[in-house]
Amino acid sequence: MARKLAVLEPVVVFALIMAYIWELRRVTPGLWIAILAWMLFSHWLRRETPAWLGFGLGNLRACVRDLLPALTLLALALLAGGILLHTARPIGTGRAVLALAAYLPWGLAQQYALNGYFLNRFDALASRRVSPWLAAAAFCCAHAPNWFLMAVALVLGYASARIYRRYRNLYFLGMAHAAVGFLLFLVIPDSISRHLNVGPAWFRR
Repeated sequence: MARKLAVLEPVVVFALIMAYIWELRRVTPGLWIAILAWMLFSHWLRRETPAWLGFGLGNLRACVRDLLPALTLLALALLAGGILLHTARPIGTGRAVLALAAYLPWGLAQQYALNGYFLNRFDALASRRVSPWLAAAAFCCAHAPNWFLMAVALVLGYASARIYRRYRNLYFLGMAHAAVGFLLFLVIPDSISRHLNVGPAWFRR
């Protein structure tokens, strides 16, 4: 019975997230608070502390030392591609800074859901080789039907899960998520990215 409940919990949470994206957000926009409360209650029941989940500074320096160079190269490659292909949005420095700043908490929230919640739940149900793919697949599906974001979410979601496994720090992953997401918005034309919309909003672009 306990194992069945352990399997059922992330499935139900994922189903609620998908229902919220596709329908419930329109009729009950505040429902995300209840979903988050459920996830937090799940951590409390299992005595999973914020530091254990990745909300700590212990491994932040190691993350920055080991991963910032690769993140910088990726950022420069995206910027160079946008400039060379003339797809970069002319939004101005001030607006760009504000957009990136606004993306930071959203990036952290997504990395918490992907790794702090789903990867940890899948780790308890599947092998360490399979569970990162399960988390990445769930992350990918949450970006449907935007095929561009689904592909990005699958690849980078898996990479994020592997990085989380090694460093267990959500702050760096949240920052990296925000930086990459902002740069995709900046340099990928809406004809491909659909303004990074998912769910019903994708059809309105």
